[in-house]
Amino acid sequence: MKDTAMLTTNRKALTVNLDAAKYGTFAEIGAGQEVARHFFRAGGAAGTIAKSISAYDMKFSDEIYGRSQRYVSRERLTTMLAYEYNLLLERLRETRGSQSTFFAFADTVVARSYRNENDGYGWMGIRFQFHPGGEPHDIILHCHLLDTENVNQQQTLGVIGVNLVYGAFYYRDNPSSLIQSLGDNLHKDRFEIDMIKFSGPDFRYADNRLMSLQLVQHGMTNAVMFGRDGDVLQPSEILYKKAVFVQRGSFRPITRVNVDMLECGLRQFTADPMVAGTDIQVLMEITMNNLLASGEVDHDDFLARVDILSFLGYPVMVSNYPEHYRLAAYFRRYTKAMIGSVLGINNLVEIFNEKYYENLEGGILESFGRLFKNTVKLYVYPMRREGLEHFANRTGNASFLEGANVEGNPLITTENLHVPNNLRHLYRHLTENGYLEPVTGFDESLTHIFSRDVLQRIQSGDKSWEKMVPPEVAEIIKDRGLFECQRKRRKLSTR
Repeated sequence: MKDTAMLTTNRKALTVNLDAAKYGTFAEIGAGQEVARHFFRAGGAAGTIAKSISAYDMKFSDEIYGRSQRYVSRERLTTMLAYEYNLLLERLRETRGSQSTFFAFADTVVARSYRNENDGYGWMGIRFQFHPGGEPHDIILHCHLLDTENVNQQQTLGVIGVNLVYGAFYYRDNPSSLIQSLGDNLHKDRFEIDMIKFSGPDFRYADNRLMSLQLVQHGMTNAVMFGRDGDVLQPSEILYKKAVFVQRGSFRPITRVNVDMLECGLRQFTADPMVAGTDIQVLMEITMNNLLASGEVDHDDFLARVDILSFLGYPVMVSNYPEHYRLAAYFRRYTKAMIGSVLGINNLVEIFNEKYYENLEGGILESFGRLFKNTVKLYVYPMRREGLEHFANRTGNASFLEGANVEGNPLITTENLHVPNNLRHLYRHLTENGYLEPVTGFDESLTHIFSRDVLQRIQSGDKSWEKMVPPEVAEIIKDRGLFECQRKRRKLSTR
């Protein structure tokens, strides 16, 4: 487990320096040589540092590491790690290989400067041996430097780097503790780590999706993402300059109505003139509030949801953004293109629940101003009245039910939803100006399906659930025994 008493940054650097087996290289581009500086200042660095290099000039950098389209990127970082680690082995394996555990630390960073007044960001990683002569292991991460002054961003970078090097050597058997230690001696408003990945033979048991999830749990970032293949992603890798279409849900499990919502909403989103000619990134998003509904995160349950969504070809996002306006602001960090979200009537009711905006000076008006100020549109899927009644009973919010069943229509839509008097003009403004758009072309025969009901049927052994989810999803759930389903046959490996 992680040490109870937190070591200072200097003590961590000194501990590594006094460990005679540790020997390696520091290669840093951008924001100075802040990580190596800590090891030099701590004392005893001659026993740890074989070389320190900072190839700032692009031509020098290209001559050493080869040409690169982007100098601050995951690709550049991995090239630096490979080059420096291989050079270390080539020159020192014969003389020190039997008693040294070699490592190469690297970072490539853009920090605030006279020419760049934006937040700093960059890639950082370490390639290292667990024991002399052993296979290499990698830990790489992406961080944002949130201080407003260059010198403070440099300091933050240096501390994170020392924490990573120390954690790689002394918390390597407990990646969870390693992740938590990355923020040692730093206030969380000074940095954000939004992606981390472990690789190597002795990290085969570490599921990188669970490791990334812990970044959100420990408050080091508000969102993490996984690709269709289950690999962890840095958000800018898939969001940069793209139109974003997101469906928020529990997906426990994903149902046929979820798929219908996505397909119908995406069809309308794609047809919008504001999206024409723009690449679209589709995301399925789960909030931490949803994952923590039972008080703590059930890792098996979480992986079951992600596995199924990934199998269907959907990238997955986990966020700490219960409010839609905060989610939209997050996407705006990476793109100026249109943002669309498809949601059910029950979720629309929650958006209009004023209790969620008591912390904003402008209340619900401020939240909607933030949400819709930059080409954001919500596509609203209808809901059966009994479903909204169940939702009202569960949440205690029945104000939207009165008079909603117009002329016996069993479906509640944006047109017949009852809105409290004090919000009617706001609601009318949003619908008439196209910020709220009803989903069309939906399959009405699916509107009776709810994830909670499907989950209960799975767990009770009622096989009728199999018709409520896509056929391939039913097979995965039965094959792997997911969501407490009785396995059809032996449990298959997840990832």
